Amino acid sequence: MTLASGVGSWPGERPREATVAVRDLLGDGIPHLPELPARGPGADIIGRGAALLTDLHVETQPYGWRFTDRSGRDEGRARALLREDLDELAEAYDGWTGPLKLQVAGPWTLGASIELPRGERAVHDPGARRDIAGALAEGVRQHVADVERLVPGAAVIVQVDEPGLPAVLEGRLPTQSGYGRLRAVDRGEVRDGLRTVLGALEGHTTLVHCCSGDVPVTLLRETGADGISLDTSLVDGPRWEQLAEAVEAGVTLWAGAVPTSGGTDWRTARDRLVAAWHRIGLPDAALGDLVVTPACGLAGGPPFEQVGTQSAVDALRTTRDLATALSDVAAG
Repeated sequence: MTLASGVGSWPGERPREATVAVRDLLGDGIPHLPELPARGPGADIIGRGAALLTDLHVETQPYGWRFTDRSGRDEGRARALLREDLDELAEAYDGWTGPLKLQVAGPWTLGASIELPRGERAVHDPGARRDIAGALAEGVRQHVADVERLVPGAAVIVQVDEPGLPAVLEGRLPTQSGYGRLRAVDRGEVRDGLRTVLGALEGHTTLVHCCSGDVPVTLLRETGADGISLDTSLVDGPRWEQLAEAVEAGVTLWAGAVPTSGGTDWRTARDRLVAAWHRIGLPDAALGDLVVTPACGLAGGPPFEQVGTQSAVDALRTTRDLATALSDVAAG
């Protein structure tokens, strides 16, 4: 049966209402812990991920996040926001049994976004790259253990978010001066860094999410992740062929098929996805193994209590209807 889920981010600043809304909308699919970046630094994808780095410390600067020698107020705020979210999760999912997804920024996106004390992006330094992967692996392991303690019946799924991965691979990140570009990181090292993080999650379902048009599908498959999550509207022909190979090898496609901008109903989304499925020669029955999601996070929309075609609630409702429709197609 095709299942519905969300990518992660959510509009607004109220974690209790967001957590309950996601639970109620996706209770028959795969609900997730919502992220609310509108709360400010520490609730954003980078600050939230940095708060999980064991024995590494960060602070904010006018231009973003930077590593520092000791924990300070900014890092404390990020950790406090995460604790608040986990408290709401525990209350909303009291007695819950079933899948529950968490999202964490990946090592390459963190390395591309956090600067070293001397000013260059951390991904520029080989030692920093190794340290980030190792610290994140341990931090995520502890994070999952915390969630399992708070929601004992949860089958935790971990999504590693890597929006910055293509730029790291292709050498497109600007230097601090802005006049040059950082050297591309070797493909094998990128793969191994992700493997380090995913390897700390043995026994749990994992997936890597990248909503860039140049998502490296084959590399993501080589990391050993159980699933690949992407925006299907950005996938070109060759990448669809790579996805077909991954699906045939047992990797689950988390298909971001519902535009976050609204204006697309489940019928249109179904027809587009089924047409792509047929072009790559996969059987209809395999549609039942998909997980469908919005194309990307929903934090850019209006708060969920507002009514409108672009609201986060409407996007998840459309996603849920799409999952039902694809289940019907798969069943013949």
